[in-house]
Amino acid sequence: MSNLYLSLVHNPVYNKNFKEITTTVTNLDLHDIARASRTYNLNKYYIVNHLDSQQELVARMREYWASDFGAEYNPDRQEAFSILDVKSNVGEVIQDIEEEVGIEPVVVTTDARKYDNTISYQDLRDRIHNQDEPYLVLLGTGWGLTKEVMESADYILEPVYGRGEYNHLSVRSAASIILDRLVGETWWD
Repeated sequence: MSNLYLSLVHNPVYNKNFKEITTTVTNLDLHDIARASRTYNLNKYYIVNHLDSQQELVARMREYWASDFGAEYNPDRQEAFSILDVKSNVGEVIQDIEEEVGIEPVVVTTDARKYDNTISYQDLRDRIHNQDEPYLVLLGTGWGLTKEVMESADYILEPVYGRGEYNHLSVRSAASIILDRLVGETWWD
């Protein structure tokens, strides 16, 4: 396994009016990001949502794909869901990683804007591949992670830019692009 962890954060995030909210878990985000996370050999993919109903939903989906029928019907989905975990807040995710590897992870957030502590894909890729410390990449749902979460991060990953001015990817698409840039094969060499 790599020293990279990924978390999809449902709270605290903003809505389009920049009011702090909790978003709901979506089936596609669970499935698609779990599959991408397993494909890129991540240690764990976390869902952060403090609502009991949302945590129960994640648990039911994970249990279904681990069940006899689900595992037989789609063993690849069972394997993807094997690295999925749900926590109430980002602090619990950090604590879980620290308990697993013995040190706190370097926390990297994502946003469609640049900040003073923005790190390039190449620089973060080099750190992930050349250093032993764990890295946790936080992806926000809704209209992005709150200011407090952004300010608490060690780094903010540079935005994913396309060829035009439009820049509003689904979190599933952004997750796959980010993972490929950070730990995918070096096709450009």
